[in-house]
Amino acid sequence: MLLLPLLSLSALWGFVLNLTMDDARSLLRANTLYETLGVASTDLGLQLQAERVRSAETLATRELTEVLGSQRARTDQSVAEFEHAVSAAGDAVGDDLRAPLDNLRTSLDRLASIRDDIDTGGGSRLSGLHAYNRLLDALFLLSDDLVPVSDLAIFQQASSLHTMGLAREYIAREHALVVGALADRRLSEAETTAFAEYAASRKFLHARGLAGLDVPLRRPYEEVFASEPFIVFTAMETRIVRTGTTPAADAWQQTLDDLTSRLDDLGADTAGTLADRTSEAATGTMVKIAVAGGLGLIAVLASIIISVRFGRRLAGELAGLRSAAVELAQRRLPDIVARLRRGEDVDVRKEAKAIKVRGSAEITDVARAFGSVQRTAVKAAVGQAALRRGVGQVFLNLARRKQGLLHRQLGLLDRMQRRTHDPDRLEELFRLDHLTTRMRRHAESLIVLSGAAPGRAWRRPVPMIDVVRAAVAEVEDYTRIAVTSMPDGAIDGAAAADVTHLVAELVENATIYSPPDTMVQVRGDRVSNGYAIEVEDKGLGLSAAEYGQVNALLAAPPEFDLADSDRLGLFVVATLAGRHGVKVQLRRSPFGGTLAIVLVPRALMAETTETAEPGEPAQTREPGRTTQNGDGKAVLPSRTRKKALAVVTSGTHAGLPKRVRQAHLAPQLREQQPEPEQEQAERSPDEVRDLFSAFQRGTQRAREEASEEGPMSKGDA
Repeated sequence: MLLLPLLSLSALWGFVLNLTMDDARSLLRANTLYETLGVASTDLGLQLQAERVRSAETLATRELTEVLGSQRARTDQSVAEFEHAVSAAGDAVGDDLRAPLDNLRTSLDRLASIRDDIDTGGGSRLSGLHAYNRLLDALFLLSDDLVPVSDLAIFQQASSLHTMGLAREYIAREHALVVGALADRRLSEAETTAFAEYAASRKFLHARGLAGLDVPLRRPYEEVFASEPFIVFTAMETRIVRTGTTPAADAWQQTLDDLTSRLDDLGADTAGTLADRTSEAATGTMVKIAVAGGLGLIAVLASIIISVRFGRRLAGELAGLRSAAVELAQRRLPDIVARLRRGEDVDVRKEAKAIKVRGSAEITDVARAFGSVQRTAVKAAVGQAALRRGVGQVFLNLARRKQGLLHRQLGLLDRMQRRTHDPDRLEELFRLDHLTTRMRRHAESLIVLSGAAPGRAWRRPVPMIDVVRAAVAEVEDYTRIAVTSMPDGAIDGAAAADVTHLVAELVENATIYSPPDTMVQVRGDRVSNGYAIEVEDKGLGLSAAEYGQVNALLAAPPEFDLADSDRLGLFVVATLAGRHGVKVQLRRSPFGGTLAIVLVPRALMAETTETAEPGEPAQTREPGRTTQNGDGKAVLPSRTRKKALAVVTSGTHAGLPKRVRQAHLAPQLREQQPEPEQEQAERSPDEVRDLFSAFQRGTQRAREEASEEGPMSKGDA
């Protein structure tokens, strides 16, 4: 929280300091440019102006003089000094000066050709003077960019002085035209026109420059303009413009020498004055930088020190609050939730203790807020646990009631089956019996989800084949289930009902999520760690991520969520498997479907010689309810209590059970009647025909109903 303001303050201080430093650097650069390029360019301009005048004399007399040669040597020396000044300026010559500097150098390269034209007389006086004018124009363009000053007042004075210097150049151009025409005492028409333009430009520039100068710099120029040489010059200038004739050579030369001398001295003085102002401004700016930067640096350092101390104190307070919050979130609340899951009573007032921290008002307010959140969370957890217990009790009560009704219904169906001899009605009773068995499994699922245990158990071990058959019998699409190899093996009677329920859920899931025209294979085998049961379908299967999620749920079932009703079957399987240490895993089948593997641990296995008889349930009903026909498909027999489940059961024909009336009654209650085999041995041909006709009709109706019925919804699983 403190780092961002400190960074912002430091950045602002640096930005302001940089702006001030830019002003100082600009002033220092302007001073450097004046002392190097400014002085050198001024001297170069004077030498070019002098060479132009001597060249005008040569163009008038057509004679090369030593005076011209000496002037050319001085000009060449000034050009060399200018190049040396450019090198001395160094970094002060920025990108803004590159273009005008290159243009001036290109123009100076043409100086030799200009001199050749003058020496050979290849051009007119006006064309030769124009060539020098272009050189000086390039020089003045460079001078325009030599005042990169951020101080507005200094920039205005520098611009005005530059304008006065340019006016001085136009006076020199007028002088060169007159000097060239002194021999003829008259200017040509083109020269007169050029002289008039120079005179007009000179007047405009003097007026403009004088208006921009302040009083100290303007007063010397006003004195020069009021002097006799300047008044005489303007009079001669006006007469030349009107008549085109030149004045006397001595008078013109004397007047121009006096005027240009004063103007040159004045230009040097004003330039020095402006340089002193620039230096003073730079010094003042540096002082401001030192004061502002120093005070700003002191303020930044003070802010950093205060912020660091405050930050350390705040960090300590926040660390204490964080430790208390972490203890609440990672230890106290999880411990309370775990105790509630174990069914322990939790005192909200005792467990929701206030968080004790020291610090500022804000920290204590946050601590109180955390305490309020803690109390609310504990209350919510206690209420949620009570709600779950209440919902589980509701599930348990409803399931127990439903289970009692289903047991009574199964008993009623059992008695009706024993009294029924009509094959059609017997088939319908078998269907009702099958539906009731499935309803009983769903009721037991509610009992499992409520945390209780179903009431079915056996005193003796139950054969594994009976467990699998009983599971298949509790599935709607039992005709699609093929139980293949099932080696001998028996499971503890106390766990037989739960393992039957677990296998039934997996088998039903396999029938629901596979095409209705495919078979579900169920097989088993004895392994080193116990007994393995495999349920394989030919459906679409799941993705690797989905298999991982399902297997994680089966390995460590979370707390049952009432909102997640789509996975009731998986929750039931996971709960039953965890109760007895059974391992269940789903993986992709080589045929594209899903392969469910159930590993019953060795601790639940028992010797097959002490298996429970089908008629010896410990509390309610035995698990075996199906058998197989010759094609390996599971078929639904009547009641397992009739000793009709095992291949090893007596009284069967071709793998199908045969009902024996009063087989389960006590000997004292049985009616005296002939043996069933004797009754069935003396059936008439008509009775046999009617029996087979009824069997054929029932089989046809079963096939039609099986083709019309669709798979169960996922919620039924």
